[in-house]
Amino acid sequence: MPPRPPQLGSQAVHSASASTRTIHVNEETCHNISLFKELMKEYRKLDDSVTMRMNRSLAQFRDRDRMRADSASSNPQEESCAYFWKELVANWEKRSEIIHYCVDVVGESIQEKQNVMDSESPDSETHKSARSASYSDEVKRNQIRNELAIEAIVRQRSLDAFKSRCRFFNPPLNDPDSRKWWSGRPAH
Repeated sequence: MPPRPPQLGSQAVHSASASTRTIHVNEETCHNISLFKELMKEYRKLDDSVTMRMNRSLAQFRDRDRMRADSASSNPQEESCAYFWKELVANWEKRSEIIHYCVDVVGESIQEKQNVMDSESPDSETHKSARSASYSDEVKRNQIRNELAIEAIVRQRSLDAFKSRCRFFNPPLNDPDSRKWWSGRPAH
């Protein structure tokens, strides 16, 4: 079946933003590096289309503003920026949480294998098997940690695009985590 064509024109403007489905991450997700990277790819779709999505969000807020009778008191640009900022930060936090969780999960697995190696004779098959599995897990953990560097690049690119479109936006003072993301420092 051919892929669905992208939504264009007013259809793209009025359609709902990216689907919000809950993805449950567990230890198996962390140990399956292909699945983990696919998950990160899905979560990065918001960042990959930040400009187009900001345009869509602003158009939706302008349309809503035109429909309201008391539109003189609202600013669609500010509302759109505030809404999109919350969505962006929530996505960044979720991805960061997943990466740190998986680093910890694989780290625990390495520690378990280290405990097995410490309790077995170096010549035993159990020791050799645990050592081999430990090396494999270390490679996984390094690949997952590399996602943190990728995250920093993706976030900075999205933040720059956001700041260029929402030049007068500042995160609320009562949201310190959001302000940390704004300054380019992850909240974790």
